[in-house]
Amino acid sequence: QVVGGKVKKPGKRGRKPAKIDLKAKLERSRQSARECRARKKLRYQYLEELVSSRERAICALREELEMYKQWCMAMDQGKIPSEIKALLTGEEQGKAQQNSTKLAKAGKTEANGSSP
Repeated sequence: QVVGGKVKKPGKRGRKPAKIDLKAKLERSRQSARECRARKKLRYQYLEELVSSRERAICALREELEMYKQWCMAMDQGKIPSEIKALLTGEEQGKAQQNSTKLAKAGKTEANGSSP
């Protein structure tokens, strides 16, 4: 066939397969495999660290739950645990401080508002 002044041979279209050096191809394959194994190792290390941190968090939460259970059992027996007393007195002190701050601000506002 003659197309545009050039002779075309019938056959496959596209690029002809280049003569790839077999040794270079094998080396690229080995390097890719090494990189894949390294990525896999890092991924497993990350997942193991994640699992261990979650296990530690679970243990801490179980201890906290056990503490709350003991507090509830003590309160069922009519005893108030010292931790709860401290928590309540801390809240009362915090409320008292908030109220005194509010009163002081209100006093300043009234003093400023009553001036001519």
